[in-house]
Amino acid sequence: MTNPGTRSSDTAEHGSEDMPDIVDLVMEMGRAGSEASDEPPSPAPPVGRMQPPSHLPAHLAGLADRARDYVEAASSTNTRRAYASDWKHFCAWARRQGLEVLPPEPQTVGLYITACASGKATGDKKPNSVSTIERRLSSLTWNFAQRGQPLDRKDRHIATVMAGIRNKHAAPPRQKEAVLPEDLIAMLETLDRGTLRGLRDRAMLLIGFAGGLRRSEIVGLDVGRDQTEESSGWIEIFPDKGILVTLRGKTGWREVEIGRGSSDATCPVVALQTWLKFSRIGHGPVFRRVAGQGKQVGAERLNDQEVARLVKRTALAAGVGGDLSEGDRATKFSGHSLRAGLASSAEVDERYVQKQLGHASAEMTRRYQRRRDRFRVNLTKASGL
Repeated sequence: MTNPGTRSSDTAEHGSEDMPDIVDLVMEMGRAGSEASDEPPSPAPPVGRMQPPSHLPAHLAGLADRARDYVEAASSTNTRRAYASDWKHFCAWARRQGLEVLPPEPQTVGLYITACASGKATGDKKPNSVSTIERRLSSLTWNFAQRGQPLDRKDRHIATVMAGIRNKHAAPPRQKEAVLPEDLIAMLETLDRGTLRGLRDRAMLLIGFAGGLRRSEIVGLDVGRDQTEESSGWIEIFPDKGILVTLRGKTGWREVEIGRGSSDATCPVVALQTWLKFSRIGHGPVFRRVAGQGKQVGAERLNDQEVARLVKRTALAAGVGGDLSEGDRATKFSGHSLRAGLASSAEVDERYVQKQLGHASAEMTRRYQRRRDRFRVNLTKASGL
């Protein structure tokens, strides 16, 4: 007679063997339709809703679909896009060299990052920066881990080569120019207040600056809580005080207070209220596309790249950074310039700026405070010279 406990154990064991790995399942759903490719599949998120593989029990299809959503939510869209691009870059290089991608070989990865640093990874012969190589290495580590074959980054074939690349090619970080208050005011004057697009762009610039927000945080805002799945936060307007922005960041949820300005012309609260009123937005994404010669507000959320384009365009139009060449101005201003501008100009205790920006350490905040503290302390004079 069969032991009931043994039968139960056997059943559980076989049931476990029949169940697919959830991450493999999610990645397979994202690869549907690309099996003909000769490259190892990329983990890029699927554009549409895929049907679950046929070997998955029908009653678990809904859970698998939800699991895929959670896997995607584990990292930002930009991160997933970078991971997918870097994996494709590595696979293409390995294929040209006649090397296997799987299982992960530290020697292969060491040769790859060497090729990246020396400009031999692609046909353009352009070396990658150290930060780009670091990102590519992180992307490979993530991709290998998702395939159940972890890469040992501490292996000497990788760690020693990477240390040499840092020592030989590392350069000071190229920081974006900070948009200071006087710059922002000039940029606002380049926008047409008589159009919906102009009203939207004014609100974006002022909210981004006063809140010290990242570009993804600006476009990720909803009018209220739990209104869209892709939202990264929402707003609450207190007419006499300001705006309370609740954001989902890398380390959890945080609140950002945006107070009223000294005048209506530069007040982020007034700018946001005006945009919401004339655009008739009462639910869903705060910042949306404007079409029809600036007269029609769509339902789609803006892409975060639009914030960077807006800052570049208005900075150039306002003549900000006039001491720079036009080429430098085009590259040194971005969405990050708003965030850096607040940190560089707010004459308040450092801890308040740190809280507003959501930094875990004061050291990170100090990197943003560029012009404000430059030459504030003169050690030459203090030494008696």
